[in-house]
Amino acid sequence: MNNAQDSKAGLRIFPSLMCFDWTRVGATLREVEKAGADGIHCDIMDGSFVPNFTLGTDIVRTVRKHTDLPIDCHLMCWRPEQHIESFRKAGADIISIHAEATVHLQRVLDAIRKIGASPAVAFNPHTPLDCLRYVADDVDMVMLMMVNPGFAGQKLIPAALPRISECAEILRGAGRGDVAIQVDGSVSFEKAPEMVGLGASVLVAGTSSVLAPDMTPRKGILKLRKLCGG
Repeated sequence: MNNAQDSKAGLRIFPSLMCFDWTRVGATLREVEKAGADGIHCDIMDGSFVPNFTLGTDIVRTVRKHTDLPIDCHLMCWRPEQHIESFRKAGADIISIHAEATVHLQRVLDAIRKIGASPAVAFNPHTPLDCLRYVADDVDMVMLMMVNPGFAGQKLIPAALPRISECAEILRGAGRGDVAIQVDGSVSFEKAPEMVGLGASVLVAGTSSVLAPDMTPRKGILKLRKLCGG
């Protein structure tokens, strides 16, 4: 069963590559894998959909050489349909695209599945979740941004939290209670337990928790699991 699809796998923690120490990426990948990370989250930014440029296929290809963990590529770019094949070939196992970034959302999600990756749909904090009802059968995971996408280290937008339970309700209503809900942005030790309590099961962890400057990956992942009951 697909990693994004397996809702019975319990809490899953995906450290964010964008928050790694870039002078020791290979070593950090080995550390988070040994510490029990469930996947690696890669933020792909085009400088247009979000005001930042990060990562790319060469980086994903390098990460693939250093780990067997699932690679979760979050495409924060306009017209993601132009890029899904490149990232799949580079090693992406899960590909998340934004509902706001493409005209033909269902078509692109279907295309992701057809090329052998697990499709996920992402929503910015202000975007209504209504369209999820119409693509619920096409996704293995829903990603909810807890901050405006583009930069690490931002403060949580409080209004984003109740969207987790709203998303869970929509999925259950569509008969897709098996679909995982991922949260991204300000997933801190303080707020992560609340996020999990509302229905999140996949945590994108960065500088607010497992990759904080005063935290080793092992201590951070163990602490986050303990706090969230996973």
